[in-house]
Amino acid sequence: MKKIPFLTLEKAKEIREQVPTPFHVYDEAGIRANVRALKAAFSWNPGFKEFFAVKATPNPFLLKILHEEGCGCDCATYTELLLSEAVGITGHDVVFSSNVTPELDMRKARDMGVYINLDDATYVDFLASMGPVPETVCLRYNPGGSFSLGNTIMDMPRDAKYGMTEDQMAGAITRLMKLGTKHFGVHAFLASNTTTNEYYPALAGQLFRLAVRLRNATGAHISFIDLSGGIGVDYRPEQPRCDIGVIGEGVRVKYEEILTPNDMGDVAIFTELGRFMLAPYGHLISTVIHEKHIYREYVGLDACAANLMRPAMYGAYHHITVLGKENEPCDHMYDVVGGLCENNDKFAIDRMLPKIDIGDIVYIHDTGAHGSAMGYNYNGKLRSAEVLLCEDGSHRLIRRAETPRDYFATLDFLPFMKPLLGEYNDD
Repeated sequence: MKKIPFLTLEKAKEIREQVPTPFHVYDEAGIRANVRALKAAFSWNPGFKEFFAVKATPNPFLLKILHEEGCGCDCATYTELLLSEAVGITGHDVVFSSNVTPELDMRKARDMGVYINLDDATYVDFLASMGPVPETVCLRYNPGGSFSLGNTIMDMPRDAKYGMTEDQMAGAITRLMKLGTKHFGVHAFLASNTTTNEYYPALAGQLFRLAVRLRNATGAHISFIDLSGGIGVDYRPEQPRCDIGVIGEGVRVKYEEILTPNDMGDVAIFTELGRFMLAPYGHLISTVIHEKHIYREYVGLDACAANLMRPAMYGAYHHITVLGKENEPCDHMYDVVGGLCENNDKFAIDRMLPKIDIGDIVYIHDTGAHGSAMGYNYNGKLRSAEVLLCEDGSHRLIRRAETPRDYFATLDFLPFMKPLLGEYNDD
């Protein structure tokens, strides 16, 4: 499917006058419409709830938009819990899915009254050591082996550090029931960034059958099943796009085949989507500042892997549009690069694009999840700003760009750093 920017060249220039590039920009209208489509796809389940994966895009303005549309938060750390709490998302609007969990993090989750998803059977005693166990506890499943659809292996759960075996889950449930837990959730994450409509129904089938076996083995009340994340997006124009309506219907069929006949028709369905919720509705905007002609043709941006790590880290593809040149022929081959002292700092290699000139604005698609969130400070590069394109066409700054003062802030206790820190301000 053709990739069409939601930002025009004129609007990008307008924003750039106030917020220098590079910056990430998000489409409020697109985000809200996507949430509503997800909720409609699962409207057959009265207890359905989406818990947005905060790790994907930890911006409080976006969390508030999602919360306004009925979403909760999926948190994995103390800091993510704090962020959720800061925007008023607490209690059973939060799922805490953590591993190798520090005591501080677990205590915070308990204090906030969130759904706690235990990654290991040993966490039962860990949780109990802090006081009475919660009335509802979730358990994370790892089936081992490989997860496949047809003849295609999607991922290898046996190699994953997450979750517990079925026998361990049954033992943990029995122990928790003795300690006072009354209701249970079941959770699993078996594959990432799938672009097939069959993944979620297949996962649901596994978890629904597991839930029936656990209920039969322990007598426990399974109140919800958390399908976690894994629904992907079409980073490449030629990739298929997931149809959330088809996915929701596929899960419904499995629900009625497995849970309903086993007197488990009251089980709520949860999701923890990150990439699917925001990736297509956020983009990285950058300006061309250099060109280089040696053995390859290079276009140098004011953005780098510090602003978008995925291409450097995974070789991930992100589509690129040169604003204002959308209809020009893509007859020039470029490597599109940043300025880090690392040769993998490349947004695109051998990419066919229109002729690019210094000053052009480059629009890197689908960075709304795992984009800004994965920013880092190698080479002393500073994380970029984030901007919201509001439903009414206006825009607002929702995260300022880092300054040298931010970069040096953790050194502010050193006397010889004080003159340097005093040299900069956040204005």
